[in-house]
Amino acid sequence: MTIWLSLCGAILFVAYLLGSIPTGYIAVKLLKGIDIREVGSGSTGATNVLRTLGKGPGAFVLVVDCLKGILAIFLVYWLFNFDGSQTLIPSTVNSQLWQPWIITLVGLAAVLGHSKSIFLGFSGGKSVATSLGILLAMNWQVALATAGVFGVVVAISRIVSLSSICGAVAVSIFMILLNQPLPYILFGVVAGLYVILRHRSNIERLLAGTEPKLGQNLQLKTEMLGIHSESNN
Repeated sequence: MTIWLSLCGAILFVAYLLGSIPTGYIAVKLLKGIDIREVGSGSTGATNVLRTLGKGPGAFVLVVDCLKGILAIFLVYWLFNFDGSQTLIPSTVNSQLWQPWIITLVGLAAVLGHSKSIFLGFSGGKSVATSLGILLAMNWQVALATAGVFGVVVAISRIVSLSSICGAVAVSIFMILLNQPLPYILFGVVAGLYVILRHRSNIERLLAGTEPKLGQNLQLKTEMLGIHSESNN
Protein backbone atom coordinates (compact mmCIF):
# COMPACT_ATOMS: atom_id res chain seq x y z
CA MET A 1 0.00 0.00 0.00
CA THR A 2 2.91 2.35 0.70
CA ILE A 3 4.19 1.92 -2.86
CA TRP A 4 0.67 2.51 -4.20
CA LEU A 5 0.28 5.77 -2.24
CA SER A 6 3.72 6.90 -3.37
CA LEU A 7 2.74 6.20 -6.97
CA CYS A 8 -0.43 8.24 -6.58
CA GLY A 9 1.62 11.07 -5.10
CA ALA A 10 4.04 10.89 -8.03
CA ILE A 11 1.18 11.15 -10.53
CA LEU A 12 -0.16 14.18 -8.67
CA PHE A 13 3.26 15.84 -8.91
CA VAL A 14 3.60 15.00 -12.60
CA ALA A 15 0.12 16.46 -13.22
CA TYR A 16 1.18 19.66 -11.48
CA LEU A 17 4.34 19.81 -13.62
CA LEU A 18 2.28 19.25 -16.78
CA GLY A 19 -0.03 22.08 -15.81
CA SER A 20 2.99 24.25 -15.02
CA ILE A 21 4.39 24.10 -18.57
CA PRO A 22 4.09 27.80 -19.52
CA THR A 23 2.91 27.43 -23.12
CA GLY A 24 1.85 31.05 -23.56
CA TYR A 25 5.01 32.43 -21.98
CA ILE A 26 7.23 30.26 -24.19
CA ALA A 27 5.30 31.09 -27.37
CA VAL A 28 5.44 34.85 -26.85
CA LYS A 29 9.06 34.73 -25.73
CA LEU A 30 10.12 32.79 -28.83
CA LEU A 31 8.04 34.73 -31.33
CA LYS A 32 8.24 38.26 -29.94
CA GLY A 33 11.03 38.18 -27.35
CA ILE A 34 8.93 39.66 -24.55
CA ASP A 35 7.51 38.46 -21.24
CA ILE A 36 3.75 38.09 -21.72
CA ARG A 37 3.27 38.71 -18.00
CA GLU A 38 4.21 42.34 -18.74
CA VAL A 39 1.66 42.69 -21.55
CA GLY A 40 -2.12 43.17 -21.49
CA SER A 41 -3.76 41.38 -18.58
CA GLY A 42 -0.48 39.80 -17.47
CA SER A 43 -1.89 36.29 -17.90
CA THR A 44 0.05 33.60 -19.76
CA GLY A 45 -3.16 32.11 -21.14
CA ALA A 46 -4.48 31.86 -24.67
CA THR A 47 -6.61 35.02 -24.54
CA ASN A 48 -3.66 37.26 -23.70
CA VAL A 49 -1.56 35.49 -26.34
CA LEU A 50 -4.37 36.14 -28.84
CA ARG A 51 -4.26 39.85 -28.07
CA THR A 52 -0.46 39.90 -28.20
CA LEU A 53 0.39 37.68 -31.20
CA GLY A 54 -2.89 37.06 -33.02
CA LYS A 55 -5.23 34.16 -33.77
CA GLY A 56 -2.69 31.51 -34.83
CA PRO A 57 -0.46 31.60 -31.72
CA GLY A 58 -3.54 32.09 -29.52
CA ALA A 59 -5.18 28.97 -30.95
CA PHE A 60 -1.92 27.00 -30.58
CA VAL A 61 -1.61 27.93 -26.91
CA LEU A 62 -5.29 27.09 -26.33
CA VAL A 63 -4.88 23.59 -27.83
CA VAL A 64 -1.62 22.81 -26.00
CA ASP A 65 -2.96 24.03 -22.65
CA CYS A 66 -6.04 21.89 -23.22
CA LEU A 67 -3.87 18.87 -24.04
CA LYS A 68 -1.99 19.33 -20.75
CA GLY A 69 -5.23 18.69 -18.88
CA ILE A 70 -6.13 15.70 -21.04
CA LEU A 71 -2.72 14.10 -20.57
CA ALA A 72 -2.82 14.58 -16.80
CA ILE A 73 -6.10 12.64 -16.56
CA PHE A 74 -4.95 9.95 -18.97
CA LEU A 75 -2.07 9.22 -16.58
CA VAL A 76 -4.72 8.04 -14.13
CA TYR A 77 -6.56 6.04 -16.79
CA TRP A 78 -3.27 4.37 -17.66
CA LEU A 79 -2.67 3.50 -14.03
CA PHE A 80 -6.07 1.88 -13.57
CA ASN A 81 -6.88 0.49 -17.02
CA PHE A 82 -3.70 -0.10 -18.98
CA ASP A 83 -1.55 -1.83 -16.40
CA GLY A 84 -1.66 -5.21 -18.10
CA SER A 85 0.49 -6.91 -15.48
CA GLN A 86 -1.78 -5.69 -12.66
CA THR A 87 1.30 -5.19 -10.52
CA LEU A 88 0.81 -1.50 -9.71
CA ILE A 89 -2.58 -1.69 -7.99
CA PRO A 90 -2.80 -3.68 -4.74
CA SER A 91 -5.59 -6.22 -4.48
CA THR A 92 -6.98 -4.29 -1.50
CA VAL A 93 -7.61 -1.20 -3.65
CA ASN A 94 -11.16 -0.77 -4.94
CA SER A 95 -10.53 0.74 -8.38
CA GLN A 96 -14.12 1.92 -8.86
CA LEU A 97 -13.90 3.86 -5.60
CA TRP A 98 -10.37 5.21 -5.98
CA GLN A 99 -10.29 6.20 -9.65
CA PRO A 100 -12.78 9.13 -9.58
CA TRP A 101 -11.10 10.62 -6.51
CA ILE A 102 -7.60 10.37 -7.94
CA ILE A 103 -8.80 11.83 -11.24
CA THR A 104 -10.28 14.75 -9.33
CA LEU A 105 -7.09 15.36 -7.34
CA VAL A 106 -4.93 15.06 -10.46
CA GLY A 107 -7.22 17.48 -12.30
CA LEU A 108 -6.96 20.03 -9.49
CA ALA A 109 -3.17 19.62 -9.46
CA ALA A 110 -3.00 20.41 -13.18
CA VAL A 111 -5.31 23.42 -12.76
CA LEU A 112 -3.12 24.72 -9.94
CA GLY A 113 0.03 24.15 -11.99
CA HIS A 114 -1.28 26.19 -14.91
CA SER A 115 -2.07 29.20 -12.74
CA LYS A 116 0.84 28.82 -10.30
CA SER A 117 3.62 27.53 -12.52
CA ILE A 118 6.78 26.41 -10.75
CA PHE A 119 8.67 27.53 -13.87
CA LEU A 120 7.39 31.14 -13.64
CA GLY A 121 7.75 31.88 -9.94
CA PHE A 122 4.22 30.57 -9.27
CA SER A 123 2.49 32.87 -11.74
CA GLY A 124 0.56 31.81 -14.83
CA GLY A 125 -2.82 31.83 -16.55
CA LYS A 126 -6.46 31.60 -15.53
CA SER A 127 -6.63 27.77 -15.95
CA VAL A 128 -9.61 27.85 -18.33
CA ALA A 129 -8.08 25.87 -21.24
CA THR A 130 -6.45 23.31 -18.95
CA SER A 131 -9.76 22.85 -17.11
CA LEU A 132 -11.49 22.23 -20.44
CA GLY A 133 -8.96 19.50 -21.27
CA ILE A 134 -9.55 17.89 -17.89
CA LEU A 135 -13.31 17.97 -18.45
CA LEU A 136 -12.89 16.40 -21.90
CA ALA A 137 -11.00 13.52 -20.32
CA MET A 138 -13.46 13.23 -17.42
CA ASN A 139 -16.70 13.40 -19.39
CA TRP A 140 -16.87 14.82 -22.91
CA GLN A 141 -20.59 15.63 -22.63
CA VAL A 142 -19.95 17.93 -19.66
CA ALA A 143 -17.01 19.48 -21.49
CA LEU A 144 -18.99 20.17 -24.66
CA ALA A 145 -21.97 21.55 -22.73
CA THR A 146 -19.66 23.87 -20.79
CA ALA A 147 -17.89 24.91 -23.99
CA GLY A 148 -21.33 25.57 -25.47
CA VAL A 149 -22.16 28.01 -22.67
CA PHE A 150 -18.81 29.70 -23.24
CA GLY A 151 -19.47 29.92 -26.99
CA VAL A 152 -22.96 31.39 -26.63
CA VAL A 153 -21.85 34.03 -24.11
CA VAL A 154 -18.79 35.03 -26.14
CA ALA A 155 -20.90 35.25 -29.30
CA ILE A 156 -23.31 37.62 -27.55
CA SER A 157 -20.92 39.66 -25.42
CA ARG A 158 -17.60 39.32 -27.27
CA ILE A 159 -15.97 39.23 -23.81
CA VAL A 160 -13.83 36.17 -23.12
CA SER A 161 -13.55 36.67 -19.36
CA LEU A 162 -17.32 36.87 -18.90
CA SER A 163 -17.72 33.73 -21.01
CA SER A 164 -15.11 31.90 -18.93
CA ILE A 165 -16.86 32.89 -15.69
CA CYS A 166 -20.22 31.69 -17.04
CA GLY A 167 -18.61 28.40 -18.08
CA ALA A 168 -17.08 28.03 -14.62
CA VAL A 169 -20.52 28.40 -13.06
CA ALA A 170 -22.19 26.07 -15.59
CA VAL A 171 -19.77 23.16 -15.18
CA SER A 172 -21.07 22.17 -11.74
CA ILE A 173 -24.66 22.30 -13.00
CA PHE A 174 -23.85 20.02 -15.92
CA MET A 175 -21.97 17.62 -13.63
CA ILE A 176 -25.14 17.25 -11.54
CA LEU A 177 -27.55 17.09 -14.49
CA LEU A 178 -25.48 14.36 -16.15
CA ASN A 179 -25.28 12.32 -12.92
CA GLN A 180 -21.52 12.44 -12.55
CA PRO A 181 -19.74 10.87 -9.54
CA LEU A 182 -19.46 12.97 -6.40
CA PRO A 183 -15.68 13.57 -6.89
CA TYR A 184 -16.34 15.00 -10.37
CA ILE A 185 -19.06 17.28 -9.01
CA LEU A 186 -16.63 18.49 -6.35
CA PHE A 187 -14.05 19.11 -9.08
CA GLY A 188 -16.60 21.22 -10.94
CA VAL A 189 -17.33 23.26 -7.81
CA VAL A 190 -13.73 23.73 -6.66
CA ALA A 191 -12.19 24.29 -10.10
CA GLY A 192 -15.07 26.56 -11.10
CA LEU A 193 -14.66 28.72 -8.01
CA TYR A 194 -10.90 28.81 -8.53
CA VAL A 195 -11.28 29.95 -12.15
CA ILE A 196 -13.67 32.70 -11.00
CA LEU A 197 -11.20 33.82 -8.33
CA ARG A 198 -8.47 33.93 -10.98
CA HIS A 199 -10.70 36.40 -12.85
CA ARG A 200 -10.94 38.88 -9.98
CA SER A 201 -9.31 41.69 -11.96
CA ASN A 202 -11.52 40.91 -14.94
CA ILE A 203 -14.62 41.10 -12.74
CA GLU A 204 -13.50 44.52 -11.49
CA ARG A 205 -13.09 45.70 -15.09
CA LEU A 206 -16.44 44.21 -16.06
CA LEU A 207 -18.11 46.18 -13.28
CA ALA A 208 -16.21 49.30 -14.30
CA GLY A 209 -17.01 48.85 -17.99
CA THR A 210 -13.34 48.66 -18.99
CA GLU A 211 -13.05 44.97 -19.85
CA PRO A 212 -12.03 44.69 -23.52
CA LYS A 213 -13.96 42.73 -26.10
CA LEU A 214 -12.43 40.35 -28.62
CA GLY A 215 -10.12 42.23 -30.96
CA GLN A 216 -9.82 45.11 -28.53
CA ASN A 217 -6.62 45.95 -26.66
CA LEU A 218 -6.96 46.16 -22.87
CA GLN A 219 -4.60 49.10 -22.46
CA LEU A 220 -6.21 51.05 -25.31
CA LYS A 221 -9.69 50.43 -23.91
CA THR A 222 -8.64 51.70 -20.47
CA GLU A 223 -6.95 54.77 -21.93
CA MET A 224 -9.99 55.62 -24.08
CA LEU A 225 -12.34 55.41 -21.11
CA GLY A 226 -9.91 57.51 -19.08
CA ILE A 227 -9.91 60.21 -21.76
CA HIS A 228 -13.70 60.05 -21.97
CA SER A 229 -13.96 60.44 -18.20
CA GLU A 230 -11.62 63.43 -18.22
CA SER A 231 -13.63 65.11 -20.98
CA ASN A 232 -16.77 64.81 -18.88
CA ASN A 233 -15.17 66.49 -15.86
